[in-house]
Amino acid sequence: MKKVYISDSGPKVSEAIYGFWRWSDEGEVSVSKIEEITNLCLELGINTFDHADSYGNEQVEENFGKVIQNKSFKREDIVLFSKCGIRESVNGKFTYYDNSREFITNSVDNSLKKLKTDYLDIFLLSHFDLLADIEQTAMTLESLVHNGKVKHIGVANFTVFQHQLLASHLNIPIVTNHVELNLMNLSAVEDGRIDFLKQQYSKPLAWSPLAGGNILNGQDPKSLNIRAKLEKLGTKYDANVEQMAVSWLIKLGTLPIIGSLSENRIRNAATATSINIDKQDWYEIYQLALKS
Repeated sequence: MKKVYISDSGPKVSEAIYGFWRWSDEGEVSVSKIEEITNLCLELGINTFDHADSYGNEQVEENFGKVIQNKSFKREDIVLFSKCGIRESVNGKFTYYDNSREFITNSVDNSLKKLKTDYLDIFLLSHFDLLADIEQTAMTLESLVHNGKVKHIGVANFTVFQHQLLASHLNIPIVTNHVELNLMNLSAVEDGRIDFLKQQYSKPLAWSPLAGGNILNGQDPKSLNIRAKLEKLGTKYDANVEQMAVSWLIKLGTLPIIGSLSENRIRNAATATSINIDKQDWYEIYQLALKS
C-alpha cells in the first residue's frame, strides 16, 4: 500500500487508516485482539492508527500501548493519531464539547501515558466547543507541538468556518479534518469541507466509509440502489461492494478510516486502494447517491 502525505506539512500515512472508534460497539477490546488486528493491518500495509481518549470505553489506548510495549513492531514504523473534545455529562445522559486548555492538556498527557509513547504524530481536536476561548485553545495546541508531545494538529467534525476560525489564531497548520463521508452521507462534499481541505493542500480523513454497514446490509431504498450500482460496476473491476465503496472515496482524494474487527472486511478495504475507478463510473455512482 502506498504512503501519502496527509498535507503539504503533515506526515506520510497509509492510504487506508485503521480506527478504533467502533470497538466498544463490537465487543472485545483485549490486548491480544488489538495485537492481532494491528499486525494484520501492518501486514497489509496499513501503518496509521486512529485513536481517541474515549474509544473502547477508554480501554483501547491503554491496551494498544501494551502492544507497543510487547515490541511486536517499532514505534517509528507506525503513525499514531489521537483526539479529544467530547465529554459526558455528570448524569451520563448527554455529551458536550470541551476545547479548554486543561481538558486538552490532560487528555494528551493521558493518551501518551496509555499509548506508551513520547509523542503523537497527529492530535485532532474533536468537535468545536462554542464556549471555548479560541485564543487559549490555539495557544494550547501550539504549546503541545512546541514541547514535542504532538508533531502535527488536526480537527475532527469541524465546519469550514470553525476550521478557519481556529486556523486564524494559529501559527502552525491544521493538517486535516476528520469528517463523516460515504455514499449515504455526502454532506462534506456538498457543504464545501472537502473543497476547503483540498484548498489547504490537505487530505480529509473519511470516517464511516460504509455508512455504519448500511451500504453492505441496509434495506432502505437508498442503500439498495447504491449497493446494486456498486455490484454492477464492480464486475468491471473484479471488486466487491465494500471495495468499490472505499475506492470511490480514495478516488475523491480522501483517506478512509476502517473500523471493522473482521479480517475479511479489513482486507477488502486495504485492497481497495489498488482499484482505480474511471471518471465516468465514479460520476455514475456519485449522481445515483445524490438522487437516491
